[in-house]
Amino acid sequence: MKFFRNQRVGSLIRDELSKIILKELEFNGALMTITDVEVNDDLENAVVNFSVIPMNKSERVLSVLNKFRSRLQFMLHRKIEIRPMPQIVFKIDHGIEKAAEVEKIFLEVEKKEKNP
Repeated sequence: MKFFRNQRVGSLIRDELSKIILKELEFNGALMTITDVEVNDDLENAVVNFSVIPMNKSERVLSVLNKFRSRLQFMLHRKIEIRPMPQIVFKIDHGIEKAAEVEKIFLEVEKKEKNP
């Protein structure tokens, strides 16, 4: 039962935080997307995974998110009335970056097979 509650709370945080960030923050030349929110069993922490395009701006976006974390937490608490409200922690999701590397390798292998 707790597992489903964690998923529901994570999904709710992802949806509401995405809306808040879209309205409140700007990342100058970067597109940020929340990919997943992992909430622990006791609902104390929520790890917010995000990806950034272009990937080389990920650290800058993380810096901005951390700078405004308290404000985002406050605004999120006003939108979602749950007890306890998990503390948000931001984490860069490198999944897209890794997928791009794998795709590049496949393309190189395919090119070598066509032109031995």
